[in-house]
Amino acid sequence: MVQAFFEHLTGKAPDLNGMLFLIGVQELGQGSRAFSKEEKQDLMHLGICTILAPLGHWEPLGPDAEGWPHFAPGVPMPMLALPDQETYLMTALADYLAALGLLGP
Repeated sequence: MVQAFFEHLTGKAPDLNGMLFLIGVQELGQGSRAFSKEEKQDLMHLGICTILAPLGHWEPLGPDAEGWPHFAPGVPMPMLALPDQETYLMTALADYLAALGLLGP
């Protein structure tokens, strides 16, 4: 369901990293532009922090002088095997989209 949403949005089915990148771009709020390799990594991290914040894993601190949102670590993530980590992130991503009204419950 989440991948179908992004496929409809972008015209192709992105992997989890691609979806996290798009969430990061959205949360940064600076529109679509060319990003450096480091910025792309930062955007994926921003996506992760954003979708895990409602679960208490990250706490929003607000933006820095350049407008980049920052987070403080919160409750540690559960220790999960790699496939279960992806499932956990996909569920958090679906919850994020649903909270924005972009994905049905």
